[in-house]
Amino acid sequence: MRPITDWLPITKDELLKRGLSEVDIVLVTGDAYVDHPSFGAAVIGRVLEHEGYKVVILPQPNWKDDLRDFKKFGQPRLFFGVTAGCMDSMVNHYTAAKRLRSDDAYTPNDQAGFRPDYPTVVYTKILKQLYPSTPVVLGGIEASLRRFAHYDYWQDKLMPSILIQSGADLLVYGMGEKPIVEIARQLNSGKSIAEIRNVLQTGFVTNIGEDVHVEAGFAHPNDNQDPQTAPLQLFSYDDCLSDKKKSAQNFQIIETESNKTSSKQIIQNHGDKTAVINPPYPQMAEVEIDTVYDLPYTRQPHPKYNKRGVIPAYEMIKHSVNIHRGCFGGCAFCTISAHQGKHIVSRSKNSILKEIENIVRMDDFKGHISDLGGPSANMWQMKGKTQAICEKCSKYSCIHPTICQNLNIDHKPLIDLYKSVSNHSRIKKVFIGSGIRYDLFDKKSSNPDADYAEYMIKNCVSGRLKVAPEHTEPHVLQAMRKPTFDRFVDFKIFFDDVNRRLGLRQQLIPYFISSHPSCTEKDMKLLAEKTKKLGYRLEAVQDFTPTPMTLATEMYYTGYDPYTMKKIYCAKTSEEKRRQNQVFFEWKQPRTSHPIPSTKTKNK
Repeated sequence: MRPITDWLPITKDELLKRGLSEVDIVLVTGDAYVDHPSFGAAVIGRVLEHEGYKVVILPQPNWKDDLRDFKKFGQPRLFFGVTAGCMDSMVNHYTAAKRLRSDDAYTPNDQAGFRPDYPTVVYTKILKQLYPSTPVVLGGIEASLRRFAHYDYWQDKLMPSILIQSGADLLVYGMGEKPIVEIARQLNSGKSIAEIRNVLQTGFVTNIGEDVHVEAGFAHPNDNQDPQTAPLQLFSYDDCLSDKKKSAQNFQIIETESNKTSSKQIIQNHGDKTAVINPPYPQMAEVEIDTVYDLPYTRQPHPKYNKRGVIPAYEMIKHSVNIHRGCFGGCAFCTISAHQGKHIVSRSKNSILKEIENIVRMDDFKGHISDLGGPSANMWQMKGKTQAICEKCSKYSCIHPTICQNLNIDHKPLIDLYKSVSNHSRIKKVFIGSGIRYDLFDKKSSNPDADYAEYMIKNCVSGRLKVAPEHTEPHVLQAMRKPTFDRFVDFKIFFDDVNRRLGLRQQLIPYFISSHPSCTEKDMKLLAEKTKKLGYRLEAVQDFTPTPMTLATEMYYTGYDPYTMKKIYCAKTSEEKRRQNQVFFEWKQPRTSHPIPSTKTKNK
């Protein structure tokens, strides 16, 4: 059994066992503490510890009692860091139909009720009440995707920046290792939190009209600045409340800037306050991301959970390896590129193999790597052939509607990686569990990387391969920013052919979405008919859930495509959404002579 000091402290007693009496940084998280590189609080904690700071983690504090959990470490010397956890708390808590879930995969025994709705805001307000002079820094996906005014599906209204809502001092968006270390460094040097305005990939609040202190490449937001370097001024929160078109226009600006390698500072007024969002850091170098993954994680939940039951989210990934960050797919409904970025940041092969060595030494390892992938499994080491071209690009995707000619999509390094891991003496099988982008190859294209597809189908499928065509109808797929359904059909033919030749009996499992903007009930009926002809009788289809900072959500909320400003149909009512979802399962229902009612209704 490992000593308790192998984990970051979560109690005062554990702090003392490390020989420490004071704390520099307290990280508050809505998840249980799992010391694994797939859990954000553990990563940030280990990174800060690596820099020499005394870090503790406060996992899932009780916010309903006398707040003793928030008080147990006292006031940290530098700051509190707050995250809702690995998932947006509202997606974690509610279904697309807004029904309360009875489980929480990031809590022992899958038990619900250990975090509030919107924990980023709830935790921050408690900390500001208890320790008003101590800085609070927000991070994680919930804060990242709410850094500007945003539509909240669960309250069905436009909300202000989470900085305004929570009263936090700073916000870190995206993958936060570099900005959080710089914030700690500046606070440690004696700066006050109010003086920290020049850190990339952060946001803060000022009084409206106040000059923003910036350095090293940032522009002051005043009328005398060069238009090439001046901050971008969004329509205000109040403007967006009165005109949804302005909210749509804001989204187009935000997404375009997010997809650049070098973007501008963006500001947005909220009443008498201004939310200021600095540009992001340049993407991590290979040596930097390797350093993050090479830190001494135990790869296990904290021992305090041993008697409470397993943590399902951990069980899913404990024998998996994340080989890269980012996704250049640009799907309209996905938050990955908005949070992790469009450009791929890959780990080195040596770093990945080092993590494999840690996994094979785990007591419960039985020889199977459950996933060797990332946001999309087959984007490792893919980037622009000529970086200068990428630096001028602001497109949302490198593969939609067609693959960029500057994109290197060579899968050979990935095949080599799979083979190197598979050749390990203690590994029986390497699976790909994170899903693949089949539009990066297919048998009918001139792309030679069908070799990768065949290798993967033969060696890395555990009986079922998940892919995500999402729909069948061209106009819906266009709104989704997904490839045509023909690409899926081509890949299915290829998949089935490989299985026949090799004597395998594997299944290709497609995922679909109902009620996505532009999708009607008629479109879902066509989807059901086309998949039935392919032999599918699927048991599940995902109902579209609007989440902050995605194109699909902006279309759902405003009723407009932000890039064309044309109106777009969206199923809004619970009945419309239910009917779309149920059409998919018409094959289960008793035959009826009643036709499906017309969907020619105006978008609300």
